[in-house]
This record gives sequence, C-alpha cells and structure tokens, in this order.
Amino acid sequence: MDKDYVLQMANTIKDQLVGMTPLNVICSWGIEKFVATEYKGMAALKFHVNGRLFRGNVIIAYNAFDYYEVYLQNYAGTECIGEEVYFGELGGVIDEAIERGKDEAEYQRFLLKECFS
Repeated sequence: MDKDYVLQMANTIKDQLVGMTPLNVICSWGIEKFVATEYKGMAALKFHVNGRLFRGNVIIAYNAFDYYEVYLQNYAGTECIGEEVYFGELGGVIDEAIERGKDEAEYQRFLLKECFS
C-alpha cells in the first residue's frame, strides 16, 4: 500500500476523531502517540490508550465500503468492536469500549467517586 495514502488516511481519521469527539472524552482515554499504519490491508490509525475499561491499542481502519472498522488490541488478542462505523460515531464507539461502558448510571457513579475522593 502506498505510504503517502496511508499517512493521508491516518491524518484524516485523526482529524475526524478529534474534531467530532469532545476534548474531555479524548483526554479520559490517556492517549499515547498516534501512528499511521496498515491493518488487514487497510490504511489505519493506531494509538495506545489507558482507559478505565481497556488498556492497549485502538486501531481505526478505513475499509473499501467507506466505513471505519475499529479494533481493540492488547496482550489478550484483537477484538473488532465495530465493522461499519461512520466518522461521527468513532468517539462514541471507542469511548463506550474503553472508558464509559454501556451502563451510564454506573459511569456517573464512578465519576462522582473520582471527583470527591
């Protein structure tokens, strides 16, 4: 795959993720450096997170159907958490998997405990 294309797509993915996701949400992920890469034959953006529910790499790959595929990768393996994700959904899909979870009330209790401890 052409390196310039991979770099261009990784930058586009990063711009869309950062542009469509509230800053406080992104900051809660504990992101370490963004890297342009290829994954399963697709241009991708990879970054390490240190979230409440998941620690490891997040891979966002652009597929041939104009969707993003989102993967979580750590010592236990790689899991696809979304195969047909629109750019506006990236932050929510990732946040639910690595920080917030599916139970909003539980997450709010966690935040209150963190704020007052």
